Amino acid sequence: MQMPEPDSSILARKAAIVARLREVLPADAVIDDPAETRAYECDALTAYRCPPLAAVLPRTTEEVAAALKVCHEEGVPVVPRGSGTSLAGGALPTADSIILGVARLNRVLEVDYDDRFIRVQSGRTNLSVTGAVEADGFFYAPDPSSQLACAIAGNIGMNSGGAHCLKYGVTTNNLLGVTMVQMDGTVVEIGGAHLDAGGLDLLGVICGSEGQLGVVTEATLRILAKPEGARPVLIGFNSNEVAGECVADIIKAGVLPVAIEFMDRPCIRATEDFAHAGYPDCEALLIIEVEGSPEEIDEQLGLIKQIAAKHDPVELRESQSEEESKKIWLGRKSAFGAMGQINDYLCLDGTIPVSSLPYVLRRIGEMSKEFGLDVANVFHAGDGNMHPLILFDANKPGDLEKCEAFGAEVLKLCVEVGGCLTGEHGVGIEKRDLMTAQFSDADMEAQLRVKDVFDPKWLLNPAKVFPLAVTAPRRAA
Repeated sequence: MQMPEPDSSILARKAAIVARLREVLPADAVIDDPAETRAYECDALTAYRCPPLAAVLPRTTEEVAAALKVCHEEGVPVVPRGSGTSLAGGALPTADSIILGVARLNRVLEVDYDDRFIRVQSGRTNLSVTGAVEADGFFYAPDPSSQLACAIAGNIGMNSGGAHCLKYGVTTNNLLGVTMVQMDGTVVEIGGAHLDAGGLDLLGVICGSEGQLGVVTEATLRILAKPEGARPVLIGFNSNEVAGECVADIIKAGVLPVAIEFMDRPCIRATEDFAHAGYPDCEALLIIEVEGSPEEIDEQLGLIKQIAAKHDPVELRESQSEEESKKIWLGRKSAFGAMGQINDYLCLDGTIPVSSLPYVLRRIGEMSKEFGLDVANVFHAGDGNMHPLILFDANKPGDLEKCEAFGAEVLKLCVEVGGCLTGEHGVGIEKRDLMTAQFSDADMEAQLRVKDVFDPKWLLNPAKVFPLAVTAPRRAA
């Protein structure tokens, strides 16, 4: 869906704003050519597009501060952008806004193995953080499927997780501190390399705030020693519901794998054609990985196999080599791209109690028939972070709207069973009108007041997270 182009009043301001930005930034850091700014008109939620007024690409915290100060003085909205991999429209610009991209802030600033942390600029990609320390036996735990491309800034904004979050947690569990620039250009340090900071836990407020409170330019991240070993097992089942029951029983038994990933038949088929990972022919597949010493791995997998056997698996295959393990994970990490090769889809991100997996999977199947749209399921089953992919035809009139209505019902279902609207993709524009399904008026007001404190003019990442009708009085003030 194409959003409106800038009107004449916006274009009239553009020259003056761009001129001011060029006074405080290097010449190559300001992009205002309409042909070039179209590269920033959307993120990974490609159904919605809108070219920004301009884009700025700073390289330092000081340049970010200078750009924000100009925009604050001019009353220009700013949309922070990492790598543009947001699946919720978190980096979608408005026609009167400036995109502030952090991709050029990509340096490693400090590594401390004794205290186990790394400090990086926020535009550095997720996977390259591990790349900076893996030769010395360390890694950064959060591993979103887009980790090859996604930026640490976006991970912090959306509190991203990944396949291994069951054991290691999501971004907030691995974030120690940030350098953040507020909308008026003020630079603040929150948290740090130590275990915990004194006073209010502002770091917990920043992580997951979706660029509403400031622009993170540097991050101090926890790094961990690589485990002695790891081994995945593939378990195939005759139905989604039975696979969900197996996951619930594993968690209930007190076993803590490093990851439990779920894929259903449509996703298995697409992924196998794409990555040739050797997945079994079944209705639903679990990838369960454990780690530790060889003895620990054998013991954990033995318990998992016992539990799985009670659910009559059609196949149970344990990895026999590092090469086979890499192929297994290549398939899972390729799932979204593989599905994108064969169909348009909307990727959801609701989170539910693990015990509700069988019921929710059954209801999604029923709703698929009600809406007449197919669904492929691939998600982090261990912590109940659902990622149903609703398939639709972007060229068929009305299909996108039907897909969004279907998605809204799935997310409401997640809330109804005791879960929440999002686990790691954020709210963005995708779920902003569903916020009232989870939060009361009082809950919403508390969140809005936090925004008031950090960004009184409501210029940061406009039209995101909160329903527009709720924020209208504040934005107009």
